[in-house]
Amino acid sequence: MNLKLLTTIWFLMLGSLAAMAQNQIIRGKILSGDDNTPLPGVNVLEKGTLNGTVTNGEGFYTITVGTNATLVFSFVGYASQEVAAAGQTTLDVVLSPDVQALNEIVVVGYGQQEKKDVTGSLASVTPRDLNKGIMSSPQDMLIGKIAGVQVSTNDGAPGGASTIRIRGNGSIQASQDPLIVIDGFPVDNTAIGGLSNSLAAINPNDIESYTVLKDASATAIYGLRASNGVIIITTKKGKNGKPQITYNGSVSVANAMKYIDVLSGDEIRAKASELLSEGKLSGFTADAAKRQGTANTDWQKEIYQTAVSHDHNIGVSGTYKVLPYRVSYGYTDQEGILKTTDFKRSSLNVNLTPSFLDGDLDVSVSFKGSYTQQNFGNTGAVGAAVAYDPTQPVYNGSTRWGGYFAWVGPASATTLDPNGDPITLATSNPVALLMQTDNRSNVYRGLGNVKVDYRLPFLPAVKLTVNAGMDYTTSKGHNNATNDAAFTFANGGGQRIDYTGINKSRLLDLYANYAKEIDNHKFDVTLGYSYQRFDRDGSNFGRNGNESVYTDYQTNAEGKAVPRQFVSNPNVLLSFFGRVNYAFNEKYLVTLSFRDDASSRFAKQNRWVVFPAAGVAWRISKESFMTGSKVFSDLKLRASYGVTGQQDVSGNNPYPYLSTYQLSSSTSQYQFGNSFTNTYRPQPYDANLKWETTGQADIGLDFGLLEDKLTGTIDVYQRNTSNLINSIPVAAGSNFSNYLITNVGNLVNKGIEVTLNAKVVQTKNLEWNVGVNYTHNDNEVTKLLKTDDPTYAGIATGSLGLQKNIQNIQVGYPINTFLVYQQVYNAEGKPVEGLYVDRSGQGGDVTASENNKYRYHKPQPDHLFGVNTRVNYKKFDFYMSGRLSLGNYVYNNVFTGANYSNFYYSTGYFNNLPASVNDTQFYSLQTFSDYYVYNASFFKMDNISMGYSVDKLFTQKLKARISFTVQNAFFITKYKGLDPEVNNGIDNNLYPRSRVFMLGVNLTY
Repeated sequence: MNLKLLTTIWFLMLGSLAAMAQNQIIRGKILSGDDNTPLPGVNVLEKGTLNGTVTNGEGFYTITVGTNATLVFSFVGYASQEVAAAGQTTLDVVLSPDVQALNEIVVVGYGQQEKKDVTGSLASVTPRDLNKGIMSSPQDMLIGKIAGVQVSTNDGAPGGASTIRIRGNGSIQASQDPLIVIDGFPVDNTAIGGLSNSLAAINPNDIESYTVLKDASATAIYGLRASNGVIIITTKKGKNGKPQITYNGSVSVANAMKYIDVLSGDEIRAKASELLSEGKLSGFTADAAKRQGTANTDWQKEIYQTAVSHDHNIGVSGTYKVLPYRVSYGYTDQEGILKTTDFKRSSLNVNLTPSFLDGDLDVSVSFKGSYTQQNFGNTGAVGAAVAYDPTQPVYNGSTRWGGYFAWVGPASATTLDPNGDPITLATSNPVALLMQTDNRSNVYRGLGNVKVDYRLPFLPAVKLTVNAGMDYTTSKGHNNATNDAAFTFANGGGQRIDYTGINKSRLLDLYANYAKEIDNHKFDVTLGYSYQRFDRDGSNFGRNGNESVYTDYQTNAEGKAVPRQFVSNPNVLLSFFGRVNYAFNEKYLVTLSFRDDASSRFAKQNRWVVFPAAGVAWRISKESFMTGSKVFSDLKLRASYGVTGQQDVSGNNPYPYLSTYQLSSSTSQYQFGNSFTNTYRPQPYDANLKWETTGQADIGLDFGLLEDKLTGTIDVYQRNTSNLINSIPVAAGSNFSNYLITNVGNLVNKGIEVTLNAKVVQTKNLEWNVGVNYTHNDNEVTKLLKTDDPTYAGIATGSLGLQKNIQNIQVGYPINTFLVYQQVYNAEGKPVEGLYVDRSGQGGDVTASENNKYRYHKPQPDHLFGVNTRVNYKKFDFYMSGRLSLGNYVYNNVFTGANYSNFYYSTGYFNNLPASVNDTQFYSLQTFSDYYVYNASFFKMDNISMGYSVDKLFTQKLKARISFTVQNAFFITKYKGLDPEVNNGIDNNLYPRSRVFMLGVNLTY
């Protein structure tokens, strides 16, 4: 007799025995005490038994129980009730909303859990606590909100991406981004061409809550992709009752907060006279000086504008017969402060949550669709506006170059022919870069899934779940420039680049959950299987305005150049997972989880690996000796350890363990007689490439004081990452080229996180809440080679172009530490040009030896603080959120251009100089001087928002809130650059962030 048959017989016997002991049928209806509407999905359980049911879509239930039974009614967000059923045939119940209970339910991997039962480190944030202002991406709402989670926008471009790091940098070559799960669907973090931020396709207005899983006990259920943490996003669902219509709208204006301080036209002409008289600048003569103009052009003001944006969202939710629904449409039109840049998004979000079979079958249908149109402009204008000669006008009437001024030759001329050939090495006219570039994309994304939960009628404690879905993104874009654009002269005139992209991800999850309370024992067991497949395809085709191909093409059978097709072979992930939550007497908690994962990126012998985790907790506040405590309302001690993985290898090779061959280009052919044949070159590979793994230990304390007037969490953790996926150079003579992706190296992140929330005042008319979070993380590389080599210089990173790198990864130091020469200063405290400390003791030219460089500070902050406060007084509300970052350093690559050799080039053109040249008086480029590594600690006031609410607007059914918000209100820093918040630590003419003033209105009918 097989196992399946035995299990079926066993369940039938249990059901039969239960039926023999029951002889009373009870019917009733469950209503919400909030608005007296029916509540579908309420759990109705005969106390002390496995016998139970669930209310249907209209709130009705029917149950057969024993003669002396007590019924327990429970529903998420409502206070549970126990009612004696003896002698009754009809039993209607009204459940009262329990705000505290609602807040205590948190979303975890493959389910929900009461926060009091959680043993791992996680944080949950709802819209009330999120940042206000223009939020084109879901990540922006989390900036500064959660301890251990560093979120910052990469720049100020509309629709731009954000960088998220949870508990530090966890990898070198592989992805460091957290896994993001939207309504149960783990989304692909691979960007598609034409969309700078893959999550910008999701409308932030549709988000109900965020849950951030940080330690291994919380994340290990996601195994192979969870080493960098997990962010679970839940979107808004339908509400029971009559239709409710909401409208949220805003209009905003934005301006650049600051400009780079550069010399004016008059100042640069005076500087030219000074340099000419000194005669120190090679090739700079009186004739050359005549090529300067007479204008005073502020190029930064020419390329920036006051941006006007607007955003609209309308949503309808309610219940149609037995179908709870929510449908919303949003439209965002965000204009960038850099001219010609903008981001437009139309979005549709549909959530349907019907229930069938008297509540035993729940279905959730979710669809999120978006269509984005983005104009990227030409961000090269940002740096060009800093460097371009302010003595020249924007237009000079040229008929060959669209009327725009352009530097033209020959170098010997003392006057400029507006229609001459451009100097191809000269800086390009910033305004022309913007106005003669057409750089746009259209992206469609559809993310949908169907989740079906079936509760076994004969065993209500068991629920079976199927979750299937697909994430489909397609893009089409171009980056063109007109034929009369001087900056395209080197390519033969004009530019035409077309590209496409298709990203697909398919998901199937199957899992079962058993949840049961027996006396003082509480069990919650989940077992499941997951399959997900990723396909990424695209094309690129570049040529000039005359259709001469110059990049990204391939030749067809007829020898004609056609778009190069980039086809990524599918990446498949298979998983078996499980979790057991056990609680005894609400005091002693245990969580055990595992995930057995396989990835197609690795060979068969390394493909499967198990990621286990365990967490324990002790609710001290439930002990008898804490009874009656007037100080502690809650006190829980947690500890966990687990292992998670990383398989997201960067690069275009989806199977880095396989040997591959690359076809040579047309310039690398072998001659056979009179014919030339392309060759195939072997590519480096590691057949034994395997998972990058992270073991993480965490000790935490959750507490509530004075009836939860002050609540908080303290976590201490250590993350040890081993088998780092990294690129190492291939030895000469191996017949390979480039770098080999392999497992080599270890690193450690350890730190402390503190979160405090205080209810400072709570009265009938006044509520004042304050939240503070603190993060300290130490990052250290502990191994980089398979064998120790004290002479190993480490991994060069932090590219400045021209094969120059300003950062380094080395054992004993944090990732991306700056590697520089130690500057020598004179008696006045001024840097001495070309004079550095001889740290090696070898003498001679210090810059001739890499041994004289030293590791000097890091981009990552030592301390991060987030602070927010919310005040409600009668109908008025006030919100404020800010951040303090201490110990983060930035290399200012903009200021390195402040040297006189950059002022004039012998080919016949001038550049402007940052005003900081007056501080250094450098004549030549001093790229590796530690002078340019600045302390960029800062305090930023991210958001200030004020609002007023109206309960009855024209009619009793219409509510309204009017608000005024300032985003990026101000920042305080000693950093002399444009903005101290630079993700990679290299300030290199980023698109500036803007200060935004926004007027908003919220209507509810």
